[in-house]
Amino acid sequence: MPTAALAGCGLFDREPDPSPTPDPLAELITGALELAAQHEAAIAAHPELTSRLEPLARAHRQHAAELARISGTPTPSATPAATPTAAQPAGGDIQALLASLREAEQAGQRAAVEACRAAPAHHAALLGSIAAARATHVEVLA
Repeated sequence: MPTAALAGCGLFDREPDPSPTPDPLAELITGALELAAQHEAAIAAHPELTSRLEPLARAHRQHAAELARISGTPTPSATPAATPTAAQPAGGDIQALLASLREAEQAGQRAAVEACRAAPAHHAALLGSIAAARATHVEVLA
C-alpha cells in the first residue's frame, strides 16, 4: 500500500532534469588555451621569436585561468594542440607564421568582444580587458 501513496505524488513519473546549460565562458577559455598553444608551437618552431611570443602565450594562459576562476570551472589541464597551419605554415616561413598568428588573434578578439556583449554586466570588465589585450597582440604580431 505505501507504494500506491508514492505513485500519486509524482516522485516516479517526473520528467528528467534538463541538461545543464553550457557555461558561456567555456568557449572563451578553450580559445585562450588554443591561442597560447599556437604561440608556444610557434616558439618551438622558431625559438628566435620567444621574446616576442612568450608574453602573448602567458597572457592567454592567465586569461584562461581567470575566466575559469570567475565561472567556477576548473582550467583544463591538457593544452589543446595547436593547429598545424598556425604552428608550421608554408615551409616554416616566419612572416607566414606571424600572419597566421595575427589571424588567430583577430578571431580571438572578435570572440572576446561577442562574449563581452553577451555576458552579464559583472563579467564585462574582464571580457573587455581580454578583447583589448588581444587587439594589442595583433599589433605585436604586425
